[in-house]
Amino acid sequence: MGGTALSALAVLSFSFSFPATVWALDGFGPWTATGLRGVLAAAVAAVCLTARRVPVPARRHWPGLLAVAGGCVVGFPLLTTLALRTSSTAHSAVVIGILPLATAVFSAVRSGARPSRTFWCAALVGAVAVLGFTVQQSHGGPSLADLYLFGALLVCAAGYAEGGRLARELPGWQVIAWGVLAALPVTVLTTLLALPAEPVHLTAQALSGLAYLAVVSQFGGFVLWYRGMAVIGVPKASQLQLAQPLLTLVWAALVLGEQPSTAAPVTALAVLGCIAVTQRTRG
Repeated sequence: MGGTALSALAVLSFSFSFPATVWALDGFGPWTATGLRGVLAAAVAAVCLTARRVPVPARRHWPGLLAVAGGCVVGFPLLTTLALRTSSTAHSAVVIGILPLATAVFSAVRSGARPSRTFWCAALVGAVAVLGFTVQQSHGGPSLADLYLFGALLVCAAGYAEGGRLARELPGWQVIAWGVLAALPVTVLTTLLALPAEPVHLTAQALSGLAYLAVVSQFGGFVLWYRGMAVIGVPKASQLQLAQPLLTLVWAALVLGEQPSTAAPVTALAVLGCIAVTQRTRG
């Protein structure tokens, strides 16, 4: 399978993460779902690392791996799961759609690069579009769910930026594999504390959602994504990711029966355009 096909399949798999989270919440509390998701993903990663006999990363890699663990394995899943208890999938997809912009900003700051004025203008316009959307949808101010989503954006963008930096020294799939293993003490503790405190209903829908989040969203999708980027390059792969919020809107309508407001696809398209500009002007 070619790099473009791998990257496109990764974007398609990530686009279903929010509907899968809604399914998981049908039977698990947000803390339980986050903990179990990380524990199961770590089990899959451990099998893959052991089968390939991958050595433990050097000490210099661990600060970055801990950033990946904190942002992409713990922070983002927990905060978006908390948000999806009260926020619609469509609304959340539009807000999180600005993630590539946030990641680009974190990456620029972390690397000391100096993107063009056009880059910063596009990033600002995209941020204002999402902020305006949240204010309009919340009738005057961001809701608690929006605050969770904005927090998720920040921690995940930091994790993505560090993961992208590490992927220049380690194979990309190993970055996420070691990331979920680094987060294992936290996800195990979270699971042990949350299971007695939150009700659990083992429905087929909840188990299916949790399995998807653990195997695909938290690990398998990243494997496809990094392999695709290795073949076709980061800029071209990033262009494919522009479709992710719109795909999530489609899943929200088809699978969950949501009826997104007119502002949702309009804002998603505006953010898509801003991201396209930043991708073309990052250098």
